Amino acid sequence: MSTLKKLLTAAPATAMTLVSMALTMAVVVMWLGAVMPVYVAVVVGIGLDGGWLAALAYERRIAAQGDHSAPVAAVGWGFGLAATGVLLAHALTGPAPAAWLAVSWLPLGAKLLWLVHSLWERTALTPRALETIAAIRQEARDGAAVARAQLAAQAGTEETRLAAVTAAGARVARVQAATAATLSKAWEGLETARSGDGTARALTSVTGPVTAGGTPSWTLPVWGPVTPVGELTAAPEDAALSDAALDAIVNELRLSETPPLSYRELAVRFRSAGYSAGETRLRASWHRVTAPAGQSAAN
Repeated sequence: MSTLKKLLTAAPATAMTLVSMALTMAVVVMWLGAVMPVYVAVVVGIGLDGGWLAALAYERRIAAQGDHSAPVAAVGWGFGLAATGVLLAHALTGPAPAAWLAVSWLPLGAKLLWLVHSLWERTALTPRALETIAAIRQEARDGAAVARAQLAAQAGTEETRLAAVTAAGARVARVQAATAATLSKAWEGLETARSGDGTARALTSVTGPVTAGGTPSWTLPVWGPVTPVGELTAAPEDAALSDAALDAIVNELRLSETPPLSYRELAVRFRSAGYSAGETRLRASWHRVTAPAGQSAAN
């Protein structure tokens, strides 16, 4: 700490000390000037103020060394009380007690100010230490600000990501719903066409002119999940099957499970078993096997 700054911080206590010493000197000269020479009164006043000031100087020196002396402090407070007593006595016996009572506390006030100043000096720090503390606090504030900014940015990013994911999910759900509705309508139309009374006759009438050897009976396939199945029996060596042999194989495959297999499932098992037959012959065999007995006999 610079000398000028030290003087500035001690200026209030110094000013009050000088005023209290001047008042004490004036009271002593007024009391003793009437009964003894003035210079003797001045010496007495200087002795009182000098003792007060000397005790204060010793106390300040010991405090600067980081120590404390109770006797020196007691002497200093004793001189301060004596100066205050002189002012109080003059105020109570003089012609203007109110004015002197108003300033009679100055010696003790000066002593208290020096006490406060010593306490301030004990806690005073060097400029380097103050700069270090300021830098640490500034760094802490900067770190806190950066952390808040990072958290705010992360929160904004997460909010934007969640909003984008939610919007994308909503779009996918809408597309899936629309697709499901379209497929449902398509399956409904296909099922209506498949179960209609005139579907088979219409297909038969269309394919009749181009089918050699007879007019097959057509039905639309039943759509659904495909489940691969394993082989039932080994493939015959002779791939060319007669109608009777084909009907026997179809009937065996159809009745291999309960309930009987559908045409789609039967066709899958027929191919996986290694048999070879055209789609037209296989479907015709299916119709012969599944036709009622009377109709089969008629055919």
